[in-house]
This record gives sequence, C-alpha cells and structure tokens, in this order.
Amino acid sequence: MFGIGGGELVFILFIVLMLFGSDKVPEIARTMGKAMAQLKNATNDIKSEIQKGAEANGLDSKSLTDITGNINAEISNAKSNILGENGSLLGDTANEIDKVKEDIDTISGPIKRQR
Repeated sequence: MFGIGGGELVFILFIVLMLFGSDKVPEIARTMGKAMAQLKNATNDIKSEIQKGAEANGLDSKSLTDITGNINAEISNAKSNILGENGSLLGDTANEIDKVKEDIDTISGPIKRQR
C-alpha cells in the first residue's frame, strides 16, 4: 500500500491518534470514507457520460482502443526516429563535438586557461 510498511502505518496511526484524540478519529475516518465514495460515484458518472456520448456519435470501445493504439504506435515510431539507433538524442552530437574539439586541438594546440 503506497510503499508503506506495517511499522510506518502503525506510527502514522499513533501520530493521528495523538493529534486528534480518540473521540475525533472515527468521525474523521467516516468523513473520509464518505468523500471517497462521492469521488468514486462522480468518476463513474463521468465515465458513463463519456461512454454514452461516444456511443451516440458512433464510436464504440473497440474503435476508441484502435484509435489510441494507432496514436501510441505513431508516437513510438516518431520517438525512435528522433532518438535514432542508440536511443540517445545527444549521443551523436557529443561524438561530433569531441571530434571537432580534437581537430581544433591538433591544429592550434591545447588551449591554456589563464587564471
């Protein structure tokens, strides 16, 4: 659960109990439960409205999945074209910069920095 172990969960519950007291904790838990139920209901309502709107416009879930699959495939294709074979955007550029730097060093000698 969110990467929290048993010891951490007990410590958090202890701190909550210390801050709010034993009489307020059930009220807080009840309020949080109601808020989570309302959020779940609102989310389900939004999903059903989107589904109804899509079906009214002639789109079913299979066609929506196909569209998103095609979009994801195009994004992956564009990403691989941009990054190239080695998967690094700056890999080739860094190699070219090093080559030019070596050429400049061989022509003019190493640059001495003044202090």
